[in-house]
Order: sequence, then C-alpha cells, then structure tokens
Amino acid sequence: MPDVEALERLGRLISADDPGVLVATTHRPRRAEIEVRPDAVVDVLERMRSEGYAMLMSVHGVDYHPEPRRFGVVYELLSLRNRDRISVKVRVDDADPRVPSVTPAWPTADFQEREVYDMFGVVFDGHPDLRRILMPEDYIGHPQRRDFPIGGEPVIFTESEPDHPGWWK
Repeated sequence: MPDVEALERLGRLISADDPGVLVATTHRPRRAEIEVRPDAVVDVLERMRSEGYAMLMSVHGVDYHPEPRRFGVVYELLSLRNRDRISVKVRVDDADPRVPSVTPAWPTADFQEREVYDMFGVVFDGHPDLRRILMPEDYIGHPQRRDFPIGGEPVIFTESEPDHPGWWK
C-alpha cells in the first residue's frame, strides 16, 4: 500500500489532465483508496497500469444505503514492481447505476462485473456479455442490496422433520 505521500502523488497524476476526475483519496491503516468519477474509471485504471499497478485482482460492489450515490464499485489493483495494493472506487446513484466496463482492457473483470450486476444491479456499459452469473435469468431483484427483502423459502433441516413430515415428496 502506498504511503500518504505516494497516494497524493497518484491523485495529482490522475487529475493532471482533468481536475474533476478525482473525487477523494483515503489513507487508512493497510488501505489506500482513490475515488474517481464513474465516467473516468477506464482512463484512471489505464493510468494506474502505467504506474505499475498491472494486475486487477478484484472488482466488487458495495451498497451504501441510505447514502446518496448509493452503489460503489471497487477495483483492487496490485503492483508487483512496487509491492503495493490500491483501491480505485466509483460511486453511482441508485436511479441509474451505470459504470463503463473495464473488461475490454482488463479481461479478468468479465465475470466480476457480471457478479456486481447480478447482486447489486449496477449496469456496466460496453460489457461484452452482461447477464446474470449467480442467480437464474428470471430472478427478480438483486439480493445483495441492503433493501432487498429478507425471507423466502423456509429451510427444512433433518431435526425439524417431525414438524414437516414428508416434506421431500
């Protein structure tokens, strides 16, 4: 993880051409994070690649409900050259949660973007095959959203069989 000075240098580098690209930088113990505008994420990740962060280790979704800009997409990058990890984060509104896909430049993001779409409903514009990956195609809703109703089918265990005889038939 870069130290505070290196994180600020990366922030200046990212915002050199367009000062509005950088939303925030956050440095905590064992975590460095750069938040950028959603429309700039492809260019920012390419800039990070040129700085040595050549491995996209993870793409995951976050629901910040009830905050505005409810959904987040976090890209975890690794630099073997610098022995560093850094997170690049974007936040979008729940009215139209859209983020440009990074799959064309980072093929490892393919299934991970599909998972974020499936679980949170964030649409990745330009993704070559954006469809559900974990839930059935006809499933309604996105189960990792914080406002998703809890419940569903009752789970019957062996010890509760006397209460539900023949439940397997």
